[in-house]
Amino acid sequence: MPLTFTRGSRTLFDMKNTIVVHLGPGRHRSYDIVIKAGALTTLPSIITKRWPGRRVFLVTDANVSRLYAKTLQDAFDDVGIDSALFEVPAGEETKSIDIYYALLGALLESGIKRNSLVIALGGGVVGDLAGFAAATVLRGVEFIQVPTSLLAQVDSSVGGKVGIDHEAGKNLIGAFHQPSFVLIDPAVLRTLPQTEFHNGLAEVIKIAAALDAGFFRLLERNTSRITRTDTRFLSTVIHRAVSLKAAVVEHDERESGLRKSLNLGHTIGHAIEATSDFAIKHGEAVAIGLVAESQLAVSAGLLAVDDYVRLLRLLAQCHLPAKVPSGINEKKFFRTLSVDKKNTGAEPSFVLLRKIGVSLVGVRLPHARIQALLR
Repeated sequence: MPLTFTRGSRTLFDMKNTIVVHLGPGRHRSYDIVIKAGALTTLPSIITKRWPGRRVFLVTDANVSRLYAKTLQDAFDDVGIDSALFEVPAGEETKSIDIYYALLGALLESGIKRNSLVIALGGGVVGDLAGFAAATVLRGVEFIQVPTSLLAQVDSSVGGKVGIDHEAGKNLIGAFHQPSFVLIDPAVLRTLPQTEFHNGLAEVIKIAAALDAGFFRLLERNTSRITRTDTRFLSTVIHRAVSLKAAVVEHDERESGLRKSLNLGHTIGHAIEATSDFAIKHGEAVAIGLVAESQLAVSAGLLAVDDYVRLLRLLAQCHLPAKVPSGINEKKFFRTLSVDKKNTGAEPSFVLLRKIGVSLVGVRLPHARIQALLR
């Protein structure tokens, strides 16, 4: 059911629900991430306090629009915020040059100015597309991330990586454009389809496996509690995942070193996703990538079999796939792998697990070993 928006200045969060991302000196170099069930209803009052008099351009997709966007726009009207709503199709295909160009045209025709505010309300696709539009229209305007999928809440909404896809691969066109504010409401996940919820759990597991053995153990011991309806525990999981990512972003905003560890499972995952023409969802592809790349780590003598089994078990308990799909187009797979944006040489560059909670960045493996894994 859609949330009910009300007037008033009372906020539903305090500092214990807020993570501050510090990115150094300069305007808009730091921002708050608020994680609180029910916080979506406070967005109109937040904007009137922090960005008084700004015109708002709300970008969402067809699925989210019917649940939240139009009700939210009415709430903007109630507090005197001038807003415009832009609805794009749902699905990865929306991250295309054609839809990006159409969105730019719609923003310009609607009178967007440099002091306007773009709000991305939706999953990772909407966040990436709207964020890239905000980064490039009029050479950049501020934007707010309001992620409505678990995957976007724990991953794409934080860190400022925005962009669109190219036929050569995923996210090859884009920019670093940090949001001015991120509002994460775990309660909206109750309306998320179960398959999409599982999809997001892949990124949670990735963050834990790459960076925090304690977090990984927490997930292992509480798999029955990781549901859309246990909002309290889910808030704890999201807060831990976002805190880890925010800390990494603070140390390596432009992905020159430490931040590459967040690409665990993504080298093979992105290639599988693109090779399937995005029939395989991002989280499912990342889960397959985590397993495949961990198999490579085991075969290279980097990862203990026991840790590999723990990863495999947790993914299975979270209803995520583990096998490279049969009939994969090997030529297309390796072509996509070769243009991965993390590559710095002729051979693909991987992030591999050393053990649960510790990852190695920039591991290169011979083509034949990857080919053998596929087969």
